[in-house]
Amino acid sequence: MPDAWLELSGYLGLFLAAFGAATLLPMQSEAVLVGLLLTDRYAAWALLTVATTGNVLGSAVNWLLGRSIERYRQKRWFPVSERKLEKAQQAYHRFGRWSLLLSWVPIIGDPLTVVAGVMREPFWSFLLIVTLAKTARYLLLAAVTLGWFI
Repeated sequence: MPDAWLELSGYLGLFLAAFGAATLLPMQSEAVLVGLLLTDRYAAWALLTVATTGNVLGSAVNWLLGRSIERYRQKRWFPVSERKLEKAQQAYHRFGRWSLLLSWVPIIGDPLTVVAGVMREPFWSFLLIVTLAKTARYLLLAAVTLGWFI
């Protein structure tokens, strides 16, 4: 396989891992990013851009799901109980859009982006805050991996 295809497949794999990790799928992208950073085959800035883009787009899918899912709230198959959904909405209402700074945190971050959609958070503010949070997470991970602090 030519080097260009190998490099492209690395970026594509990272994008897919980051996208999937931001959805409600049980995936993670940090190990993929660290592995690619340690190969010295890729530019760190390009990996950070690809990982952040994939992760933010995955969160945008969650936001879109949140915007449309509430119409199914009364259905028996709805995945969240009425009580849990109201509790999540109350927490989001209490802490507001700045709670999206935690969108990178495992377990709570993905549902938080869905709730932001349910709560009709404007997309521009959602996108700005989530991008900031996810960029900071990947940047810190790269800095630790590559020893930028030393």
